[in-house]
Amino acid sequence: MERLRHDDPPRLGPYLTLARLDADSTDGGALPERRYLARTDDGERTVLLCAPLPDAAAPAAWAVEAELASRLSVPRFLRPASQGSEAGLPWYAVPYTPVLPLPAALAAHGGPLPEDLVRRLGAALAAGLAAAHARGQAHAGVSPAAVLLGAAGPLLGCFGAVRSAAPGGPPGLDPGCLAPELRSGGRPEPLGDVFALGAVLAYAASGHTVPEQSELPPGLRRLLASCLARDPADRPSAPQVLHALSTTGPARTPAPAPAPAATPAATVLDEQAPPPLPGRVVAALAAQSGELLASELPAAPPARPAPQKVH
Repeated sequence: MERLRHDDPPRLGPYLTLARLDADSTDGGALPERRYLARTDDGERTVLLCAPLPDAAAPAAWAVEAELASRLSVPRFLRPASQGSEAGLPWYAVPYTPVLPLPAALAAHGGPLPEDLVRRLGAALAAGLAAAHARGQAHAGVSPAAVLLGAAGPLLGCFGAVRSAAPGGPPGLDPGCLAPELRSGGRPEPLGDVFALGAVLAYAASGHTVPEQSELPPGLRRLLASCLARDPADRPSAPQVLHALSTTGPARTPAPAPAPAATPAATVLDEQAPPPLPGRVVAALAAQSGELLASELPAAPPARPAPQKVH
């Protein structure tokens, strides 16, 4: 949690903003949107509240992308539960669960994440992107800041950040996550998401979206290099990335003996259990939840004087 700034809205719709989710600056690049922890006046509902940046997004286009995201039922995509507008500023809200943006998770952990966790994180995100791509939808907003880590696994927010960018303005993404075809003004496509996913996993494994090969774990170098290929035709699809991350890796448990015919065969999707998070990341999630609960406690009423006996 980060303190609100003087230019943050005190309220959006029925929600009072309590704190920022993101730090003012992170090592994960620019932020695609403003994100707040907020609650209703009666304290009954706590939400993650999102709104466009003042200068980096076209509000009407941002609202269109939020509406589209609310109608998508895609695994691992953050799905708006309610939307509205306050003084011309659109917003959407999702029920709150403790989450850390990927840059904050690396900061809490004290550096890059373990390779096995990077693989499980990448497989979960690739599964979500594969489902969206099968429906003809490109996410167009994948970046380190868009990845939210929680106990139930990662969620991918900032849907449509590239599409909702103001004309001629930056989309609020780390430049390392923009595929070459997008930097030259091309239309967001699924293989652009794969490029961005490669940059996100490079960041998770090294702390940089454009690292040197030597900074990456040897077991990830070939896959990430293919995701980050300049020519989209040289990149794997999201299902191929999912398969590669789910079937190979360092010191993985050997495959079990073939099961009886009556037992369904294992698939790569069986790997999609929530990845175990490092202890310091879990502690940061718990601290966020505790701070938020404390901020919602009503002020104690003043003590009343003891009644005086009348003789």
